[in-house]
Amino acid sequence: MLYTAYEYQRAWLASVGSLAQSGSRWLLSPANPMSYVSSSPIIARALEVFAHASSTRGKPSFGLDHTLVDGQQVPIIEETVYERPFGTLLRFRRDPDHPAMAGRQDPLLLIVAPISGHYATLLRGTVERLLPDHDVFITDWADARAVPLSEGKFDLNDYVDYLIDFLDVIGPGTHMLAVCQPTVPAYVAVALMNAEKHRATPLTLTMMGGPLDTREAPTSVDDLAMERPFAWFEQNVVMKVPAGHPGAGRKVYPGFLQLAGFLSMNLANHMKSHWEMFKHLVDGEDVEADATKAFYEEYRSVCDMTAEFYLQTIDWVFQRQLLARGEFVHQGKLVDPASITRTALLAIEGERDDISGIGQTRAGLSLASKLPDEMKHYHLAMGAGHYGIFNGRRWREQIAPVMERFIRDHDSQSITPLRPVHIEEHLEPAVVPGVELA
Repeated sequence: MLYTAYEYQRAWLASVGSLAQSGSRWLLSPANPMSYVSSSPIIARALEVFAHASSTRGKPSFGLDHTLVDGQQVPIIEETVYERPFGTLLRFRRDPDHPAMAGRQDPLLLIVAPISGHYATLLRGTVERLLPDHDVFITDWADARAVPLSEGKFDLNDYVDYLIDFLDVIGPGTHMLAVCQPTVPAYVAVALMNAEKHRATPLTLTMMGGPLDTREAPTSVDDLAMERPFAWFEQNVVMKVPAGHPGAGRKVYPGFLQLAGFLSMNLANHMKSHWEMFKHLVDGEDVEADATKAFYEEYRSVCDMTAEFYLQTIDWVFQRQLLARGEFVHQGKLVDPASITRTALLAIEGERDDISGIGQTRAGLSLASKLPDEMKHYHLAMGAGHYGIFNGRRWREQIAPVMERFIRDHDSQSITPLRPVHIEEHLEPAVVPGVELA
């Protein structure tokens, strides 16, 4: 019932927003005598902010059509490599016939995007920064409300199986980067593949701001999961997709509830951002206003996740910490982190991360008890929040170089040297006894 009511409200707001946008344009039009009244531009810009906030949004595009390789612009072709009902493996293929690509043999890199409400395009900046020196693939997860019931379920175990399938398709010698929530299924996949001596076992796994052990420095997100019983989540946040969507009848955790949760965590900051956007528009600072608009167009583009995946994550990852306790069972097999002996690990955490506290990702290094110390690495990104460890200036200038160097140090196939990047002394990887990234 709530989902259906939301759909009606969204349609109504979209209509009102369209009227507001039309009103804004009319108030700013030189052909309208009212546009010369001093208050008209202020009212027009207020209507524009409302229209932007109330407009409906679908799945954004990556929009990455080129990258710079050795200073030369190389075209990018976005390809669908492998497709399954709940997820697609995409590749950003750099034009192999371009002169800048001659003789290059860059590392294969699978970026694992989270299923946490946003589309994989949230990692556009992550992909863009890594394209010059890597052959990049990404997991493009489906909006659960777009997947018919006939396609079956998708839970945390299925997520792990998808990752193993994707790695198998890419082939041996691949590196993997998991951002936030997928650090857990990626870690499980790596442990299983190491144990089975799978041919496509990743050479490295980089884990960014993920909840491998939420007992370490719990955040408000962890507290919320622990304060309420499992049954509360089943009864209050799981809904059925209404008619009119391919996945009608499927139980999901709706994207609009996730977005409400995201906004409520930092409501004051979001209100301030919109106020600043309004002031930029009034002052004619379109570039600054457009930057804020672009951020929120991506931020408000959300999708549903299957109820079984969401509930299993709440139970296994946040409430019972099964992986950290050595009790995670995948398809009847107990997952043993000690089986990781061939995949080098890098844990990256943000000093100001309010989603995954310091120590939650680093726990993955300790769990891999039989992995040699020289294959374990840690980096604490000073001043970085959760979003900042994989997007923005700190990611581009401080964190990505650390990750790139880690990948090259553990890549036996790469023959292309990295671009020289200056890393300030205070941004060197934090030291873990015996595992400093030199």
